[in-house]
This record gives sequence, C-alpha cells and structure tokens, in this order.
Amino acid sequence: MIPKLTILHRIVESGVVAVVRADSSEQALKIAEACKKGGVSAIEITFTIPHASKVIEDLTTAYKPDEMVVGAGTILDPETARIAILAGAQYIVSPSFNLETIKLCNRYQIPVMAGAMTIDGIVAAMEAGADIVKIFPGEAFGPSFIKAVRGPLPQATLMPTGGVSLDNVGEWIKAGCVAVGVGSNLTGGAKTGNYQQITDLAQQFVEKVKLARG
Repeated sequence: MIPKLTILHRIVESGVVAVVRADSSEQALKIAEACKKGGVSAIEITFTIPHASKVIEDLTTAYKPDEMVVGAGTILDPETARIAILAGAQYIVSPSFNLETIKLCNRYQIPVMAGAMTIDGIVAAMEAGADIVKIFPGEAFGPSFIKAVRGPLPQATLMPTGGVSLDNVGEWIKAGCVAVGVGSNLTGGAKTGNYQQITDLAQQFVEKVKLARG
C-alpha cells in the first residue's frame, strides 16, 4: 500500500487534479491518458461515470503511483468510498462534508478531500480529519474567497474545483491553494474526440501553476 503522505505529496506536486467526467469508461480512460501526457498526474475518476470502479482498477493497474495517482470523485457516502478504495482508488474526493466518509478514509489511511463552501464547513471538515478541503463550487466565490479564508485560517489546506480556468488558475494558486481541480475547462475536447487538445491544455495548466508558485 502506498503511504498516505506520498499520495498527498504527488497531488500537491502536480498542482492540478483532472476531474474526469465521461459518457463511458472508454472515454474516461482516454481522458486520463491525455491528461497524463500533458503532465497532469493526479486524476479524479468521478462516480458519475459508468463502471467508474473498473476505470480506477484499469488505471491503477496500468500506471505506477509515480506516473499517475488515481482518485475517486463524487463520493457521497462511506459505502461508495469503500468500493472505490477496494478498486484501487488512492484518494477520495467528495463535493460535500460527510463525517462517516472521512472516518472510513482515515481508518484505511486514504487521503480524503471533503467539499465545503462556508467557513463553518471548512472548519468542520478540518476538525473531522479531511486532508484537503475542496472549495466547491469554486465559481461561486473566486480566488478572493481563498485569501479571505486564509486570514483567520492560515492552516487550511484548500483546493477549489469549479470555475478554474487557464485565465485564473494562477490567481487561485497565489491566493494560497495547494492545488486546483479542473473539469470541463481541461477535458472538454473529449466531447469531439479531440484528446490532443486535452494534452495541450494540461501542459498549459501545469506551466501556469509552476509560474504562479515562482
């Protein structure tokens, strides 16, 4: 089993988590591979994808953790989290705060990102043991929210998802985010079968994060 800290380090090092939503498991695999080619090594396979657990199993079989870290997203409860972990998911991402999901992940030492959009929610997730608090939906606030939160909560480990684009990714990082989650603004090319576009965008996102980190 890969140490929890190793996975967290890989996610933060990547700086970009590709949020993969797809119409089929085959499309999801192609998106993940296109992202990896572009340098985005943290992949979140959402459980809205048909046979998501099989996609996770295929990716974790094909790639070593130093090549790609594969997480499960849109996890709403501990039952689904356990299915994902048994399939090989190396981290768990939820759009909301669910205490039992966090407890299960901590029991098995799997990194967990819990969703929140208020100060109360962020503090509750931190107290419960979430490794990273997912600010969702990010477009409802913007990078200025991160700056405001990190005033009273400089210890908060935050990652926005939703509303992150090439135009503002640098602002999110400079505001204090440890990483960003990017969905359709990265993976949209899959709708037309343009996987090269995904690879090109992945490279641009990675470069923007590096630039923002100085």
